[in-house]
Amino acid sequence: MTRNESSGDSLSFIGTATTLLRLGGFRVLTDPNFLHMGQWSYFGQGLFSRRRTEPAMQPADLPPLTAVLLSHLHGDHFDRVARRELDRAVPIVTTEQAADKLRQGGFRAPVGLSTWATETFADGEATLTVTAVPARHTAGPLNLLLPRVMGSVLEYRPSANVTPLRVYVSGDTVLHDDLALIRDRFPVLDLAVLHLGGTRVLGVLLSMDHKQGVDLLELLEPATAVPVHYDDYGLFTSPVSNFLTEVRDRAPAARVRLLRRGDTVPLDGSLLGPPGQQR
Repeated sequence: MTRNESSGDSLSFIGTATTLLRLGGFRVLTDPNFLHMGQWSYFGQGLFSRRRTEPAMQPADLPPLTAVLLSHLHGDHFDRVARRELDRAVPIVTTEQAADKLRQGGFRAPVGLSTWATETFADGEATLTVTAVPARHTAGPLNLLLPRVMGSVLEYRPSANVTPLRVYVSGDTVLHDDLALIRDRFPVLDLAVLHLGGTRVLGVLLSMDHKQGVDLLELLEPATAVPVHYDDYGLFTSPVSNFLTEVRDRAPAARVRLLRRGDTVPLDGSLLGPPGQQR
């Protein structure tokens, strides 16, 4: 049965990799980073950077949340404001490693997922299933020193036997062979939220740059892609303008939508319609 698109389904871009997904009655916050412009973020592993941008929302502005989706525990994805102000009873779906640390920090409902494990939320007949998919912060031995990272696919069904709306959230990954398995499991993706920025430490790439971002679009072929995590900190070395130029030159099938902080877009035909257009 075809999905019944709801005018209430939407994505709001808050800043860095922080978005708010409204899917039916579900509200999911991704990678909460609420530091103000000019404040220092301590990423972890001795990495730190001053924030260059102002987030569009603060925790007090959020609606009641179904869950927080956390790709990994670095300070630009889960900062001290989130630790202090988010409801500690809200489920945080993340890696098993991050869930253990959050539990130790007083959060009461972390959900640790191994790759391909799922967590499902229900609201009447509607369901929202989160599947952990492969992600890797970097290649080579340095990856062993960094926190584990989780990519995610969210599948929203307003009722049983309805084609789900599928949203892929990459997490801070670099391109690697296991990403091809996502296409095998989820051959149809309506929206991809791509963590870009080309973060580099000692010349080593820790998140996708503009070229890898388009490589991933060509691999997964989502209908639409929204870039995030590209200019908020000095460690991000690949501006989104480079990504948009790469999209123009290589023309992947996905339609790319660049959002400003505070933008909210409906997840219906206006965003998820025919691919191949950049706006």
